[in-house]
Amino acid sequence: MTKTVFDWTLLRAFLAVCDTGSLSAAARDIGQSQPTLGRHIRALEEQAGGPLFERHARGLRPSALGQALLPGAEAMREGARQVAFAAVGRDQRAAGPVRVTASVAVSVYMLPPILAAIRAEHPEIQIDLVPSDRSENLLFHEADIALRMYRPEQLDMITRHLGDVTLGFYATPDYLARRGTPETFSDLMGHEMIGYDRDDRILRGFRAAGLNVSRDWFVVRTDDQIAYWELVCAGAGLGFGQVVVGGRDPRVRRIMPDAPLPTLPVWLTAHERTRHIPRVARVWEALAEGLRPFLS
Repeated sequence: MTKTVFDWTLLRAFLAVCDTGSLSAAARDIGQSQPTLGRHIRALEEQAGGPLFERHARGLRPSALGQALLPGAEAMREGARQVAFAAVGRDQRAAGPVRVTASVAVSVYMLPPILAAIRAEHPEIQIDLVPSDRSENLLFHEADIALRMYRPEQLDMITRHLGDVTLGFYATPDYLARRGTPETFSDLMGHEMIGYDRDDRILRGFRAAGLNVSRDWFVVRTDDQIAYWELVCAGAGLGFGQVVVGGRDPRVRRIMPDAPLPTLPVWLTAHERTRHIPRVARVWEALAEGLRPFLS
């Protein structure tokens, strides 16, 4: 009986597609081009003897053959994780790379001056910034430090609540001159609102405030946080923004400052085996200090 030994590189591509449901998302997830990832999937299918995925309404899901391979592939991923952390736990270098992941909005509007200051003070440290609204998995060492708007619940994590981000309503002066300035939540029903596309957080927030609105209420929709803010600043309608961002942007005015909007908690997170590596510890403390002016 011939025993087939699968290449971990191919299995990693397979797992990424299983996790994300698409070739494009999987390629972004593991830092490959989509054609390269597609070749890896085809090579694994040739070794396995059949198709590993089937299409459905929301993308790709494992076929019967793919489901049969999945437990073994996940076991190999766990083994790779153990090997990686066994090595990283002994790494005591003060110099070298530190990989930081944060939401796209935080990466664009908050982190650049903080990371520049870290580089000026610690030129021996290189920073890999991963702007992502996905939850980069620290267990698989996809990042050394994560900034999250929720408290991670994975085991073996060290977390620190840095504070909260205040949200506000914003619009351009031209929009307000054209449509008037709302003063209450009820007034918003007569305005053009910018909302999310597939993300239902804004809808849930309005419903909690007593406005029974649907996705169709939003005149423009996007889940991309940077595109969302630029739509607000272009006068496409009323929208939300972080007060620390909106207060520095001359294109918009804050309205209804006393509206009871939720705040966003900011958590600094690292795996317990990497948190005290000297270079990671230095970046951790610098991020905590640098973010202080942005938080309440």
